[in-house]
Amino acid sequence: MGFFDKLKQGLSKTKNSFDEKINNVFSNFRKVDEELLQELEEALIMSDVGVETSIKIISNLREKIKKEKIETEEDVREALRKEIIEILDKVDNNLKLSTIPSVILVVGVNGVGKTTSIGKIANKLRKSGKKVVIAAADTFRAAAVEQLEIWAKRADCNIVKKEEGSDPASVIFEAIQITKQTKADVLICDTAGRLHNKKYLMDELIKIKKVIDKELPEASKEVLMVLDATTGQNAISQVKAFKETVDINGLILTKLDGTAKGGVVIGIVAENNMPVKFIGVGEKIDDMEIFNSSDFVKALI
Repeated sequence: MGFFDKLKQGLSKTKNSFDEKINNVFSNFRKVDEELLQELEEALIMSDVGVETSIKIISNLREKIKKEKIETEEDVREALRKEIIEILDKVDNNLKLSTIPSVILVVGVNGVGKTTSIGKIANKLRKSGKKVVIAAADTFRAAAVEQLEIWAKRADCNIVKKEEGSDPASVIFEAIQITKQTKADVLICDTAGRLHNKKYLMDELIKIKKVIDKELPEASKEVLMVLDATTGQNAISQVKAFKETVDINGLILTKLDGTAKGGVVIGIVAENNMPVKFIGVGEKIDDMEIFNSSDFVKALI
């Protein structure tokens, strides 16, 4: 199965929900007028795009319709697609791993799929020819290290670990030394799930970041937050809260295959000015894709 087919299949629940709402608007299509635009705005809001973002999309669409004298249903659809792609392309979705080694630090709340995402990303990078080291710095959660070990084995990557309760920053330090010694291309660091309002956990994350910056000052660094797409609008507020403490520069959206709320991707990007770097569209090790805005929108509408 090719990339686009896999994406389309993974987004099928969202697509069906999104399409149904949009098609309902156009089912009684008479002309392009304010009533049509208001109904489209409502359809976007109901598709978890978010109120603020939906209003913005329709406002831009209204201007485009006037300017380009759009009159047909298909032209309105195409203009809508372009508006959404424009939002997603305003931020840089490219993964920046230009140095050897480069670092990916993975953060997020509990239960969003950090561990499985790390395994899938490690597998993807290794298949592209990169040597990957994984740092198991979630030393709080029982069985977290064992779970990551299973994924590291599947991805055929080296893993650096310590016993439960160890200082996470010391795991990262050791992993950096091994990354240097083995001349690995990418170090992926797991961290314990945390809520933004738990100060001691946030302080620990800052400590981890300091170790990485001190030991690898010239390295490309991606700080990626994992979000569970099934939480819909809650994902938008999660990013806002985390951004206040941690300098995240990209997102990983998981469980898109299990939800009809995939429209939230558009709202997350627009309201947080934050790029999506990876999307998870299934449970298998190959079901993690580098985000592509035009493919995403094409699979959606």
